[in-house]
Amino acid sequence: MSLVKPAKRWLVLGHRWLGIATGLLFALWIGSGLVMLYVPFPSLTEAERLARLRPMAWDAVAVSPDEALAAAGLHGLPRSLDLEMRGAEPVYRMQASDGRRITLSARTGAPAGPVDAGTALRLAGAGPGASVEEVGRDQWTVTARYDPLRPFHRVALNDAAGTELYVSRGTGEIVLDTTRFERGWNWVGAVTHWVYLTPLRARADLWRDVVLWISGIAAFTALTGLVLGIWRLRLRRRYAQGRVTPYRGLARWHHLAGLVGGIGLTTFIVSGWLSMNPNRWFTSLAPPADLRAAYAGADNPVGLDLARLHEIGARAPLGLHLVRIGGRWVTMGLDRAGTRVIGDAPDAARIETAAGLAMAGARLEAVERLDSHDLYWSPLTSATLPVLRLRFADPAGTWLHIDPQSGEILNRLDRSGRANRWLFTALHRLDLPVLVGHPPARDAAQWLVNLLAGALVTTGLVIGWRRLILKAGAHSPLPARGEKAATTPSSARRGGSRW
Repeated sequence: MSLVKPAKRWLVLGHRWLGIATGLLFALWIGSGLVMLYVPFPSLTEAERLARLRPMAWDAVAVSPDEALAAAGLHGLPRSLDLEMRGAEPVYRMQASDGRRITLSARTGAPAGPVDAGTALRLAGAGPGASVEEVGRDQWTVTARYDPLRPFHRVALNDAAGTELYVSRGTGEIVLDTTRFERGWNWVGAVTHWVYLTPLRARADLWRDVVLWISGIAAFTALTGLVLGIWRLRLRRRYAQGRVTPYRGLARWHHLAGLVGGIGLTTFIVSGWLSMNPNRWFTSLAPPADLRAAYAGADNPVGLDLARLHEIGARAPLGLHLVRIGGRWVTMGLDRAGTRVIGDAPDAARIETAAGLAMAGARLEAVERLDSHDLYWSPLTSATLPVLRLRFADPAGTWLHIDPQSGEILNRLDRSGRANRWLFTALHRLDLPVLVGHPPARDAAQWLVNLLAGALVTTGLVIGWRRLILKAGAHSPLPARGEKAATTPSSARRGGSRW
């Protein structure tokens, strides 16, 4: 019992000063999180990519897929191969096992070399007034996924939307588009929320450590506030005049707001900290390279000669996407509506066999076909339906979600991933069963929880500011003879800063 009183005192002091230190962070996270509901971080969607592709010049294709693979000189075949236009030139695109991007002319089979600024303008379809500059890394291409494509020609189209396109200098691919609206709102949205400062985010491990420590301290602050709020609440043996809180003035409102909004705020902050995967507790949803390679199977030829290629081309106005599954290639045609399988789609037996090889022989427990989203296949995860769920009896309890049309693995979900689904996705993004498939209801719930948390944070910021002013006044020099002493702030006389 002798330790209870000092423990309570340190709890109060710790929450008070940590709250002053982190209060502004709470406010920024709440505001930026609401922005992110409507303005995501810039990316090039598949629909946007296809919309910018030129129709395939099939008559100009003189190199078969197998000839292109042989000309690339790779050690082992890539898992996928694409045939599409680069400006007026049909090209094959592939990615080596070491991450290198290779582009070959479909006319000659020769490497399609780097593009200069003038070519980048043409590839972007730029009109009068457009400009171009070379960038290695900037705010919108800061993550490692762009590393194989650097540097870029950033083309400003000079249109009403302020569109900027990023063209890879090495491959000529358009890999990102941004607009003035996206860039502006992301500075107060994702950039603020994720602490995406380019010099920091470029160093992935340092950025992760910084965010882990910041969010961890903030989580501790929120938890101590929740504990204090419940501890100081009296519903039976009430305080004087029947009050449930001992505080007065703004501190009273902070206490009451904490009781209502504190659970939501604490949940958001703790789940946000968990999103940084402390101690590597959760495995990635993206299957590792060795699993994908094993799923692709043996290095067998594509088997499409030019005659067959041109025949297929009539149903693929924008080109082809070929993927290898269990040693056999699946051909998909590209058009403005998306990607569709041409010819034989992989059957369930072939998918199961390839998945068994990828999982190193682990026993396949069950195969489900999902025609609608469920608790572990959410519209926030992917819009793809139907989907196959393959459950394996390996030590990690792995599930593979696979597109039954193309046979491609969409994600890998083990026990830690399923736990993360509830600890982060459900709690931070409110991806809850009652809200799945109802975006307006989910948005309304987000606004309600964030506004309650905002009331808590706002009152805390004002109280913290008043306390700092009091401290500054207490340590100011004594007034000189003839000068009047500073008046004690009215909030202190009312007891409003006693929290």
